[in-house]
Amino acid sequence: MSIQAYQRAATQAETPREVEYRAFGVATAGLVRVKEAGRARLGEYTEALDANRRLWTMLGNDCALEGNQLPAPLRANIISLAMWVARYTSEVIRGVSEIDDLIEVNRTMMEALAPR
Repeated sequence: MSIQAYQRAATQAETPREVEYRAFGVATAGLVRVKEAGRARLGEYTEALDANRRLWTMLGNDCALEGNQLPAPLRANIISLAMWVARYTSEVIRGVSEIDDLIEVNRTMMEALAPR
């Protein structure tokens, strides 16, 4: 690989914030898609919910790491949200709660992560 190609690739790499924004975009799009389709395709429905839960679990786990550079109160809030998402997702799968709140939380996170 030439130096120019390497430099071009390095400048095109996403920041962690951009990666998180994109991950939330993918997860949220999946939730919206299955919400519109309803529970008719239960496999896709639970798959989208599980993908979203895994995203939040990963964020919560990352915030629990000692080396995480985010401020402690923000890390605590993200961990709390991750725990809520895990519980609430189970309720949505059981049909006790609606998917809308998960979509709203994700959209709020995307607003916070959006480039300024």
